[in-house]
Amino acid sequence: MIETREHLKIELKKCEDWEKDQSDLWLWEKLGRLPFKLIDKYTPEFIQKKVGVMIDELGTYIQSGGRYLSSVSSLKSYYSDQNIYTLKDVESLPIARIDEAAARLSSNRKRAAAFQGASTGIGGIFTLTIDIPLLLGIQLKTLQDIAICYGFDPADKNERMFIVKILQFVSSDIVGKKAILHQLSMFDSNADAPKREVVSELQGWKEVVFSYRDQIGWKKLFQIIPIAGLLFGAFINRSAVNDIAEAGMMLYRKRAILNRLEQENPE
Repeated sequence: MIETREHLKIELKKCEDWEKDQSDLWLWEKLGRLPFKLIDKYTPEFIQKKVGVMIDELGTYIQSGGRYLSSVSSLKSYYSDQNIYTLKDVESLPIARIDEAAARLSSNRKRAAAFQGASTGIGGIFTLTIDIPLLLGIQLKTLQDIAICYGFDPADKNERMFIVKILQFVSSDIVGKKAILHQLSMFDSNADAPKREVVSELQGWKEVVFSYRDQIGWKKLFQIIPIAGLLFGAFINRSAVNDIAEAGMMLYRKRAILNRLEQENPE
């Protein structure tokens, strides 16, 4: 299939329409930022320290990727029926074909997240606090692998910054979402200012994580109940990965389309 410029513009419009639809923040999402303040107050100190260590590990992802870094070598598994071995090879694939690979990957990660949520939901509040950084780890891997599907390399620090901004986007309110979308829209520009702004915000990585944690507070509150938390944990984690995968696919999809339009007409 040969993609025409008109077809790419239609697909770009779909991404832009999705961005416009992200401006809603339901009342219970706002109220949902409260429960974790109570959870923190009554959670044993040793569990809080464990969470702090894991969050610090996630922070190292920004600088080096650490153990959370995905490898481009996984490309072949995403396109098993194609001769795709490098990120450059991805450029030969139609956007629709890339979408299919990213959707399959997202589906697999949602199942993994559901299993993890069920496992940690059994123990109620004690395993709940540990579940949060584990869930963030799955989401980081999901976003990186989606990036690879669309031809972007998470080994590049700029891409890791982009991924962190997607995490922040999902957990932000209306004002925050608009600001982040504006930053990301200029991410591939030659201007230094947008990237400097993103870099400066990365100094607050822990704040990004805590904001995200508070954002899913009301959902995780149902997971406090031992045993019953198994069902809630599976559903909540699957939903959380679905949200981050959807955002990752749309935002990376948009960049891939814009890059192709730029290559066709550099002016």
